[in-house]
Amino acid sequence: MLVDSHCHINCLKGAESPDVVDDYLQAAKQAGVGELLCVSIDWETYSEVLSIAENHNQVYASVGVHPNHDEGYEPTIDDLLEKAAHEKVVAIGETGLDYFRTQGDVEWQRDRFRTHIAAAKECKKPLIIHTREAREDTIRLLQENNAAEAGGVMHCFTETWEMAKAAMDMNFYVSFSGIVTFKSATEIQEVAKKIPADRILIETDSPYLAPVPFRGKQNQPAYVKHVAEFVAELRNISVEELAEQTTQNFHRLFLNTN
Repeated sequence: MLVDSHCHINCLKGAESPDVVDDYLQAAKQAGVGELLCVSIDWETYSEVLSIAENHNQVYASVGVHPNHDEGYEPTIDDLLEKAAHEKVVAIGETGLDYFRTQGDVEWQRDRFRTHIAAAKECKKPLIIHTREAREDTIRLLQENNAAEAGGVMHCFTETWEMAKAAMDMNFYVSFSGIVTFKSATEIQEVAKKIPADRILIETDSPYLAPVPFRGKQNQPAYVKHVAEFVAELRNISVEELAEQTTQNFHRLFLNTN
């Protein structure tokens, strides 16, 4: 069984229709995807994320506000804790820092990040970290705020081996998306070869970043199969072995199973 450890089902085309959501999930099942984590990116659409998880046993949810989201409600620690108490919510995020799209003073991003870290530590649920062109500050804030107490995952990893090691030292996993299949992603591919078996996850980040051979098209959870096949080949193991490893890791991190 495969797990898509990070997707945005509510953002897929037609997802406002429950029947269309069912079609996407059926396609995922046919591709061998048994479980999915639907990740929140803002307060306004969190209810959509939770509804999908509540209506499908194989789907879990997170609660959080993406670092690029600069409008709408800014949740407090208590707000996040209230939502995180739901049995289908297994993580806080996605959260983190993104200096690629944001100009000027970004202290508000860092404040939001600190809030999410504090909530994760309080509720004892892992963090889902987004980082882009903010390598040093991301690691620094995780360290300064003792994020190792919560642990989590560096999602859609596109950074260096040094950053991966720093994250793993703080009890974080490393997740690879369809980007790893891109011809130009040689550095990421090298990291994917090195990550210890008990720290690796795979994801789609759908509807974004579709893997080869679907690059440029809408991504969907079923396509995590192609990420799995590519990463398994990089690591010189079978797809079945990679599926078992990443599923066990997902369960250990998000569902507290050994």
